[in-house]
Amino acid sequence: MTHEEILGQLFQLHFQEECSSVVRLPQAGSDRIYFRLSSASHVAVGTYGDDIRENEVFIHHTRHFHKKHIAVPQVFAVTEDRHYYLQEDLGDVSLYSIIKEKGIDNEVVVYLKEVLKQLSVLQIKGAEGFDYASCYPIQRFNRSSMFWDLNSFKYYFARIARVHFSEVKLNKDFHWLCDYLLEEKNLYFMFRDCQSRNVMVHNNKIFFIDYQGGRKGPLQYDAASLLWQAGAKIPYAIREELFDYYAIQVAEHISIDKEDFKKRYYGFVLIRMLQVLGAYGFRGLIERRSHFIESIIPAIENIRWYLENIKLDIELPELNSVLQQLCRVDYEQLLKGDNMAMTLPSSEHKRLKVTVNSFSYRRGIPADASGNGGGFVFDCRGIHNPGRYEPYKEFHGKDKAVIEFLETKSKVKEFLDSVYKVIDINIQDYLERDFEFLQVNFGCTGGQHRSVYCAEQTAKYIRDKYKLPVEVKHIERELQGQNI
Repeated sequence: MTHEEILGQLFQLHFQEECSSVVRLPQAGSDRIYFRLSSASHVAVGTYGDDIRENEVFIHHTRHFHKKHIAVPQVFAVTEDRHYYLQEDLGDVSLYSIIKEKGIDNEVVVYLKEVLKQLSVLQIKGAEGFDYASCYPIQRFNRSSMFWDLNSFKYYFARIARVHFSEVKLNKDFHWLCDYLLEEKNLYFMFRDCQSRNVMVHNNKIFFIDYQGGRKGPLQYDAASLLWQAGAKIPYAIREELFDYYAIQVAEHISIDKEDFKKRYYGFVLIRMLQVLGAYGFRGLIERRSHFIESIIPAIENIRWYLENIKLDIELPELNSVLQQLCRVDYEQLLKGDNMAMTLPSSEHKRLKVTVNSFSYRRGIPADASGNGGGFVFDCRGIHNPGRYEPYKEFHGKDKAVIEFLETKSKVKEFLDSVYKVIDINIQDYLERDFEFLQVNFGCTGGQHRSVYCAEQTAKYIRDKYKLPVEVKHIERELQGQNI
């Protein structure tokens, strides 16, 4: 059964009404797949997650918070295998989408204050009776979890940007920073990824989502996550005003020394910025996910402002050196190249031409017209074939129905991720050596579905990443007189 069919059955079982529409929603940063399901009287969001443990954590946290009347969606129903669940539909408007449309105006500041107010409730009241043994993958904010983020920053961002540092000295600074942060009370629910993408605005009310990575921890980290989100670009003076408001909300629930609370907050701002850069390095520079790439330069602007305006009570000389070097990197140039900071060729280079073919193995592998030999041949026959099923027999790999089949019922994305990593090596080398031609071939049984889809996706990948001319040929389709 398909994801849509399973969720449709769960919907009907829960609401006692036949599901009339299932629409797949755009995928965000995670690997979970979302659908909007509706009937005559009801609507819900259906989720498929391959990681059962992560699903269980989200369901547990949501049900706990919902009982306490905290601003989270309701979970309606869950399948026995825990791969699928239905939750309340909060619409499509995130606080981030409002910020991108309007900027930081008075209305957005009001929303941000409401988020901070509700955040203090989630963290403090939500921690009461909370079972932290349910947290996954880590139960509490500790040195180990901090070093995971710090090392991600070091290897996925600083190394890729090719800044210079002493491993020993940098690790020593990391330990000093951890010691400083662990002095803060570690007693509350730490959302960990409290940023405006994870705040939905529905019927003029705010709701938190994606808190399944939460753990027992301090309070200030989540405020730092929200107010220092790179893509939101909240003016620094407003960040100060909003944090002071947050401290007042916290003081409504527990006793704090507001001056010390704020001073320590800037330590959490620092580690959050490092965590974010590590994520941007992996998701953006390595996996090439666009919205992570777009946030890198604003994140560096945050670092630059921080270095110029904030001084902690501890000395971190090697880390400060790394951050200062990162502020001098040419990111426009870095982002043009691959994840190891290789740049695209200058105008005096010869222009590499790429041909991407789809073909049928019944006729054999295409010849190399350039006379150079070589190139790539990828066998798509291990991918689940839509051509086996009658509804798809007349379609081809550029048709919407086939695209949806391959992207939801096969491992084609994993296949292409591997293809891209392999061809990147040659493309980068060919550009450096002024080669003029590269051929990439995708074959399947009929040259109609899988190979056509893979050829089209690979051509788009090469055009987008390298800005190179790419010619696509669907050989079997052309031989059969079908111009697709």
